[in-house]
Amino acid sequence: MSTTDSSRPSAFSPHPSYAAVLRTPYARRTFAAALLGRLSYGTVSVAVMLAVARATGSYAVAGTVMALFGAAVVLLSPLRAALVDRYGPRRALVPLSLCYGGLLCALAAVTWRPGAPAVLIGAVAVAAGMFPPPLGPTMRVVWAELLDDRRLLERAYSLDAVAEDLLFVSGPLAVGVVVQWAPPAAGVALSALLVTTGTLAFVTSPGVGGVRPSGTAKAVPRKGLRAARGLARPMAVAAAVGLGLGGLDLLVLAFAELRHAGEGTVPWVLAALSAGSVAGGLLNGAITWRTPARVRAPRLALALGATLTATALAPGLATLTAAVVCAGLFVAPALTTAYLLADESATPDSRTQAGAWVNTAVNAGSTAGTAVAGGLVGAVPLTVCFVLVGGVVLVLGAGAAVAPAAR
Repeated sequence: MSTTDSSRPSAFSPHPSYAAVLRTPYARRTFAAALLGRLSYGTVSVAVMLAVARATGSYAVAGTVMALFGAAVVLLSPLRAALVDRYGPRRALVPLSLCYGGLLCALAAVTWRPGAPAVLIGAVAVAAGMFPPPLGPTMRVVWAELLDDRRLLERAYSLDAVAEDLLFVSGPLAVGVVVQWAPPAAGVALSALLVTTGTLAFVTSPGVGGVRPSGTAKAVPRKGLRAARGLARPMAVAAAVGLGLGGLDLLVLAFAELRHAGEGTVPWVLAALSAGSVAGGLLNGAITWRTPARVRAPRLALALGATLTATALAPGLATLTAAVVCAGLFVAPALTTAYLLADESATPDSRTQAGAWVNTAVNAGSTAGTAVAGGLVGAVPLTVCFVLVGGVVLVLGAGAAVAPAAR
């Protein structure tokens, strides 16, 4: 830890609670600013999809643009995190946020009215996807700087995961409100405002001052082999969670259609998944675990896979919703523990990158899960689809259990 402020919570804090986390000097201000900026990640996907669809009149074009935008975001995530490790949050995040916000404003401008060329829209979207500031991974590094007590850090990571879940639920709702009064492109502009305002508030918080730049240009840690081996387990767990979530989204839609429940029921089932994840995350952070994180993480992935497999037995929408809530109970705890493992494995000059690699694994897993489910639906019975998706998550969880982990 680079910060030595005696006001930080002691490593022997007798009451490691969420309240203790938020009482840490600068924690509330820094966390609130990070959440403001990260809210843009909850608004941008829906806003871009709607804006492009309206501007081009084609959902196929909108889907292609979103795929390109998402690929740029995910593939360059570790590189952007490496910039934060090298130059520090204040020197790296500000130009990233200004570039990202400016390009989102350009995308809002070209999609404000119908008729813009699809190639132009795609080019601007890809350019924007290259620059999102890694606020989530950086905030987790800040938590590690602010908190000496490992038990408090676990609670901070749980709180962070729960808040992120809520952002991805509330973000689309905010866009829904905006498009009632303005073109969908206004939602893209709102995303730009959120990310730039939140990032500037974040980097000016004294809590960020403890994160020192490494001064090295390497995107791989100096002890690269050891660190990469340490990341194998948290990345496998994150990929398992992402695959389960990506597959479940499509399978819930197929289930609703099969039961003639209507597409309007799907958001409620997925909201139940988020509710389960929030409950699981809060419970995970409230428990003082005796089992090491390197052991808990694969077990949580295995529990998620088993629950998804059991979802195949759901006879109706009510039981499916209950099963999805049960699955959600393992989502935030598994990701929280994966981030803890990544932080343990990282060297001082690669901590932001470690968190970004876990993020990348989640997103890659989600894409793979959607692809797997899409290939299965219609080819095999839906119950078999649930079993196979859950089975793949189980395999990844088992692989994480035998993968190297930091000790």
